[in-house]
Amino acid sequence: GRIRGRGIGHYLEVTADASPEMGGIRFDADGGVTIVTGTLDYGQGHATPFAQVLHGKLGIPFERIRLVQGDSSQLLAGGGTGGSRSIMQSGAAILEAGDLVIEKGRRAAAHLLEAGEADIEFANGRFSVAGTDLGIDIMDLAERLRTAGTLPEGVPATLDVGHVTRGVPSAFPNGCHIAEVELDPETGVIEVVAYHTVNDFGVLVNPMLVAGQVHGGVAQGIGQALHELVAYDEAGQLLTGSFMDYALPRADAVPGIGFASHPAPARTNPLGVKGCGEAGCAGSLPAVMNAVADALSGFGIAHIDMPATPRRVWEAIQAAKIRPGG
Repeated sequence: GRIRGRGIGHYLEVTADASPEMGGIRFDADGGVTIVTGTLDYGQGHATPFAQVLHGKLGIPFERIRLVQGDSSQLLAGGGTGGSRSIMQSGAAILEAGDLVIEKGRRAAAHLLEAGEADIEFANGRFSVAGTDLGIDIMDLAERLRTAGTLPEGVPATLDVGHVTRGVPSAFPNGCHIAEVELDPETGVIEVVAYHTVNDFGVLVNPMLVAGQVHGGVAQGIGQALHELVAYDEAGQLLTGSFMDYALPRADAVPGIGFASHPAPARTNPLGVKGCGEAGCAGSLPAVMNAVADALSGFGIAHIDMPATPRRVWEAIQAAKIRPGG
């Protein structure tokens, strides 16, 4: 006796205003390397992709990289986190800072290896003299500079860099969500039984984190579409002031979420990324509500407000039955 409904939600959004962001790289005395940036992780997992970017650029061992973020006492500039700007702006700043580290490292390595700066090559975390087996790892070079004492003019005393990028242009992530729901017309209960997404986020620095952010966004969208409602009584007293009363979606309300990537790398930033933070919610709201509308269309119901709670759905069905032709 249940009724199936299917809904599609296409989304296209703009991410990351082109604002300045810091990409600081500090070689610490304990052998670690600290990234300093102005974006702030509140659940997205910034430490991992930022370390991946730095490791890919400079070959620094992943386990030695730490992240300092949003610390105004250490920042030269910082735009915070919002609009999926973090991997775009901080990622670009880290890459540009890495270029400056390599530039300083070539000068320092030329001195320590007694070679011309033009002959120093850098690859896979190592500075070497072209055409020879003479070289030095970047971490060893940082330590040598730390203990070298007085150095000749023009030779940097450290590989540390405090860099601010001017900001990369916005990007346009996009995709398609498809939701399938089942409606019990006797109770008004709607269950999301299947959910699939295909997304273009450009290059995925860390696919697992990206999929996780989409999953969380879809759960948020399902909650807004079907469950979450701020309610007041006639005197204006809030009735949903705690999570005992406010109906957040639970695990049993969220199906398995299919995630597929169909990337077209961005050409406006060095990583080719587009951002993904809002995509789950942006696609899920129309997909779920279109599926609800599809399920209700057989009753002649063309519209229902969010959230489509069982009571609202049941009342809409009963009203449709008593209308002429219902």
